[in-house]
Amino acid sequence: MKTGIKLALSVALVSTLSFGGEQFAMSDSDRAMYAEMLENNPADIMVANGEELLGEMGGEEALAKYLGVSEDDLPQYIAGFPRYIKKFDMVVGVDQTLQAMMHDQGKKPYKLKSGPMFDLSSYVKSIANGEASNIDVNANDHMKKAYALGKKTFEQKRGGRGLACLSCHAPSVIGTVLRTQPLPDLSNKGVAVAATWPAYRMTKSSLRTLQRRFQGCMKNALLKVIPIGSEEMVALEVYLTDRAKGTEIAIPGLKR
Repeated sequence: MKTGIKLALSVALVSTLSFGGEQFAMSDSDRAMYAEMLENNPADIMVANGEELLGEMGGEEALAKYLGVSEDDLPQYIAGFPRYIKKFDMVVGVDQTLQAMMHDQGKKPYKLKSGPMFDLSSYVKSIANGEASNIDVNANDHMKKAYALGKKTFEQKRGGRGLACLSCHAPSVIGTVLRTQPLPDLSNKGVAVAATWPAYRMTKSSLRTLQRRFQGCMKNALLKVIPIGSEEMVALEVYLTDRAKGTEIAIPGLKR
């Protein structure tokens, strides 16, 4: 496996990769901006909008009732997404659950890849802030299959360059600087990938979900982009969320 990864990297990334410290990740002005945004995250406004959108659907009380849990247990329940929901008979993310709820209320659901949905799902996920991510990939066969598919999707080489998610996040290349950013160890609890998304991306000046970030990586690697909400994309979120299990949820995050 390592030989294949190194070969793919030597062909596709050698011209853009360099080893270096954190100092190459941001300019001084970017660092100052990041520090300021940590105190005043622009996404807070979007999350507040999401709260209003949920209010139009009946608020947290209606959401808890729709999910079949008490309002007191709602934060802990949300901390377990993506999860298998019996009435849908599939493993779903928060955004798909909200789509179904809107449909069942007779409303036109927001598209998964839309600003209103990003705002709405971000607020709902923020309800779990302070909770530990508690996804259970062994809860049932559906979750086990989703985890296995997510792992396969993470490791599977695709496209003319023969790249996979693992190509940039394998132990052998972690810390390497690609496009001015050190490649993170997604298995490190400190990175807390799934626990800090949705997040505001400074380079995009917008709020993005984890699956939308996956799409950005795929596009940059010249891979065919997997649709948000697809079985493979949800499974990939399951796989990476499991790596963040036990990490405190803090949404919205702030990313370069």
